[in-house]
Amino acid sequence: MLSYIVWDVNPDIFTMPFLDHPIRWYGLSWAVGFLLSQQIMYHIYKKENRPSKEIDTLMIYMLVAAMVGARLGHVLFYDLATFLSDPLSILKIWEGGLASHGAGIGVLIALYFFARKAKVKYLWILDRIVIVSTLTGGLIRLGNLMNSEMIGLPTSLPWAFIFTSVDNVPRHPAQLYEAIYCMILFAFLFYTWSTKRNEIKDGFLTGWFLIIYFALRFIEEFFKISQVPFEDELALNMGQILSIPFVVAGVLILLRKEKVMPKLAKR
Repeated sequence: MLSYIVWDVNPDIFTMPFLDHPIRWYGLSWAVGFLLSQQIMYHIYKKENRPSKEIDTLMIYMLVAAMVGARLGHVLFYDLATFLSDPLSILKIWEGGLASHGAGIGVLIALYFFARKAKVKYLWILDRIVIVSTLTGGLIRLGNLMNSEMIGLPTSLPWAFIFTSVDNVPRHPAQLYEAIYCMILFAFLFYTWSTKRNEIKDGFLTGWFLIIYFALRFIEEFFKISQVPFEDELALNMGQILSIPFVVAGVLILLRKEKVMPKLAKR
């Protein structure tokens, strides 16, 4: 008889007297991800002789854009009917409902305005942000795992998880899959920036991030249950449909031509 991993973790960490809702692993993973990202960006800016005072502004742009984009993305892509019947439901973040594709779109838009404000090239700042985004993304998926969210399809593989708060069926730990490839991608991007940043053109890291992450995300969706019922009627689920444009964008960024190789030291 196969012995599976029984996952019986309480999603609530603790409750504070002045809060109506408990602190959960998912929220903690967001916070830790952004704090670590901030420290890494301080390191990156120091190495590239950029003023560190920009980091605080950058992180505010990132945090607001990610949260707003993730919430809007969920409402528009997965739960539009509920929003149309109850528009104020969009504010109920504590009830769940954040879409990573929406967060990505929000960050892309916010960084455009940040780049103009800080007078840096858009692809230059994107190349640095995708490094920390993979780290944060991996931590957030670990938060999903702790909360027994975004579970996978049933499987008989020996590393299957039984999420006791859901059912007693062995399932793919889809959250763990994404956390692992996010951490590997983070190591790849950070190493490439550390050793090759003066040799690669702007957009190199962004292009590869978009291709690798969203291609893997497309594949991973085959192992996950549908997030909403209407996805069962689709040939590809919403996560896969939304991943395709990001992969295409990554290819276009890598194929674009630059007449002059910019030097980072002059930015």
